[in-house]
Formats: sequence, structure tokens, C-alpha cells
Amino acid sequence: MSQLNIVLHQPEIPQNTGNIGRTCAAAGIRLHLIEPLGFRLNEKMLKRAGMDYWEELDVSMYVTYEEFLEKNPGAKIYYATTKARRLYSDVAYEPDCFVMFGKESAGIPEEILKENPDTCVRIPMLADKRSLNLSNAAAIVLYEALRQNHFPDMQMQGALHRLTW
Repeated sequence: MSQLNIVLHQPEIPQNTGNIGRTCAAAGIRLHLIEPLGFRLNEKMLKRAGMDYWEELDVSMYVTYEEFLEKNPGAKIYYATTKARRLYSDVAYEPDCFVMFGKESAGIPEEILKENPDTCVRIPMLADKRSLNLSNAAAIVLYEALRQNHFPDMQMQGALHRLTW
């Protein structure tokens, strides 16, 4: 079975990683973490932001970006960056693709972006803003990829019986 993947390249803020982990767990998405991390995985702030879902999460750790590439040969990777020309919504996401996000302070390293210009995507925002919060950006792109793939294995969680109108 194919499965979408979120990749965090050297995340720095535990709350963001915890929130992304919680979103991945709720959507049945694999999470890949490329070191170094700016925190320990047992930090209280990570747990507060979603670590209680960690046992349910399919998470893989890598020491380097090169190790990530070696262990995922042939992976179709989209790189989320404010420097891309193409919008995230203009991409047809494959059911088993990877979407990578960089660390909060600097994004994905420039050399990686230069090697992959055709698969870089961005979320539109006002010109005078630097970037969105990492966990919000990951949720935006992830749910577009899920929508395009018809929300595989997901259900409406009883939404119809909760309607009151």
C-alpha cells in the first residue's frame, strides 16, 4: 500500500514537530526526521504538542539527508520553500510521494533546493511576510496531497450524524 510521507529536515522547535507528528498520526502519514534535531524526542514540550500520539506514529530517523536518500531510493520528493516558483496546489501529488520541510530558522538548505528546482513548491502569502509556522505549512500541503488522493483510508468521523441543520 502506498502512503504519503512528511519529511522534516533538521527541525528545531519541539512543539512544531509534535504538532506535525499528531497530524501525521491522525492522517496515517509517515513522518521522517533528519538530524540534527533542535531538541530531544522526550522533551515535555514535544509531548504536550502531540507526543502522546508518538506510539501510533510511523516515524523514521536519519542522521543525514544523504542517508534519507539512500534509504528511500527513487522517492519522489517535493521541497516546500518560500523560494519556489510553483504553488503547492499546482502539483499532482503521487500517493507515495514525500514532502520535505526545512528547519524553522533557515528552511531547506540552498544546495538541496538548487539540485531540485522542478520539485520545489511554495504556499502563497503576502510579500512582506517571511514564512508560515512550520506545522501550519505542513498541514496545508499535506491535506492538499490527501485531497488529491481522495483521502485514502480516512473517514468522516461521524460528521453526518453531528449535523444539526
